[in-house]
Order: sequence, then C-alpha cells, then structure tokens
Amino acid sequence: MAISGTNSTTLDDLFVNIVAQARFEAEQASLMMGLVSNYNIAGQAGKTVQVPRYPKITAAALDEGTAPTDTDVSTTMADITVSEVGNTVLLTDLAAMGAGNPAQEIGTSLGRAIATKIDVDLIGKFTTFGTDVGSTGASFTAAHLFKAAATIRANGVSGALAAVVHPFMAYDLKSSLTTAFANPQNSDIVNEAMRTGYVGTIAGIDIYESNNISIDTAGQNPTNDGVAAVFSPEALAIALKSEFNLETQRNATRRGTELVATAIYGVDVLDDDHAVKMTLNGTL
Repeated sequence: MAISGTNSTTLDDLFVNIVAQARFEAEQASLMMGLVSNYNIAGQAGKTVQVPRYPKITAAALDEGTAPTDTDVSTTMADITVSEVGNTVLLTDLAAMGAGNPAQEIGTSLGRAIATKIDVDLIGKFTTFGTDVGSTGASFTAAHLFKAAATIRANGVSGALAAVVHPFMAYDLKSSLTTAFANPQNSDIVNEAMRTGYVGTIAGIDIYESNNISIDTAGQNPTNDGVAAVFSPEALAIALKSEFNLETQRNATRRGTELVATAIYGVDVLDDDHAVKMTLNGTL
C-alpha cells in the first residue's frame, strides 16, 4: 500500500518555491528602490563604497583664438557603509503538510520584510534634507508640490521628480483637489482622484503613497506630523552588497525548518540640492 505524506522531495520543492516567491517579493515590493540611485557592489571588497559628487561646471564666452580657462573639478565623496538586515521564520513540519499555500505565504512575508526595511531606511533619510517646504500641522496641498518643484528646479536639477507621502497626507491632497477643482474644465483630475484614489502627476512630480513614513502620534505631546519628501533619483543612493538571500536549516528539536532571509546594503544622501522635505500633518 502506498504511503502518502511529505517527504524530502516535496519539501525540497517547497523550499525552492519559497525562495523564488521571497526573492520576487523583495525585488518588487520596495517602492523606494525604483526611485533612487542604485549601486551594486556585490563584486567589490570591503563594506564601504565611495560615490563621487561632481560640482557644477559653467560654460563661458570665448575670445576667438584664445584657449578657454581650465576648470578644476574637485569631487566630494559620499561614503556609504553597508550592514546586514534580516529575519527568520520557523516552518514547522505540520505547517508544511497542512492546507493552504505555505510557499507563497511565507515567501511573500519574508520578501516583503526585506523590502519594507529598505524603504524604511531610505525614507528615514528624508528628515536630513536641508530645505523644508512644509510646516508643523500643515495639510498637504498642491501648493506644496509646486513650491517643492520650484525649489529643486532653481538648483539646476532637471529630469524626473517623485514625491513619497503618507496615505493620510495623500488624503488631504485628494480632498483638496476634489474641492478646489470642482470646475468642469478640471474634471479629469478630480474624477481620477475620486475613482481610483490615484492623483497621478502634479507639477511634474509623480506622487506615491507609503505607510512607512513615520507619524508622531505617541508620547505626551505628539505633533501628529510626518516628514514626506520630493526628490530626484540623484538625491538618495542605496549600495547593495547582497540584495536578498534566503537559507534553510533543519531544526530537529523543534520539528521544523528555519528560513533565514537577509540582505546587505547601505543608504545615504547623495545630493541635498536634489530634494526637499515636507513636514505635514499625518492624521485624518
């Protein structure tokens, strides 16, 4: 009589699927990874990478037959030190043999944990930007975006800009748009905001929502504010030594298998001229 159950072959297949799902989730779930400069240093020795910052060079009028004056290019360096982050999950034998889809569920959780940590670390750099176009208690409006764009463009920055805000901040913006632009001539952006909850692009800035922005609601005197930001890809950088890794280890005493997910990376500000922060109210 054939004996059914979970054997080493089916477990191996399960672990392969968990790794694949976790890696996919880690690569796809991070919002910030696609908005900043990425440096892959997997093949480099050491734990620190130096990213050069180049100064602006100005062209000048020339006199015929006269050589132009040389411009000394002196770079500064952003030193990005990488470190390890991770977490572990115990997949018990009973869970592996149970109903549902443990490969997808566990893989998704592990991959999302790494992606969330990357986003939290990059978003944490928003508070270090030197220029703040928001203010304590301010509700997010389109005026903040226009001011942010003007400030960054005045620094000579061209190209794509992104805004990352808390969902409660985004609510204030969407609410103000549906009120302020009630004129039928502006109905397209209003209808889109009301229909899908996605505002889109304002002042040349693509707007994204992330609940990884911290809102100060704790303590005796909470401000209820958070720090969002508008920035170009050159404002922030992530150096990746190992983007995602997942190892398995059998734990016989606990009748299960430990799944250890890790990543090795570092983040830092590249150029403060390419970004502004926005201190805004973050409550409904």
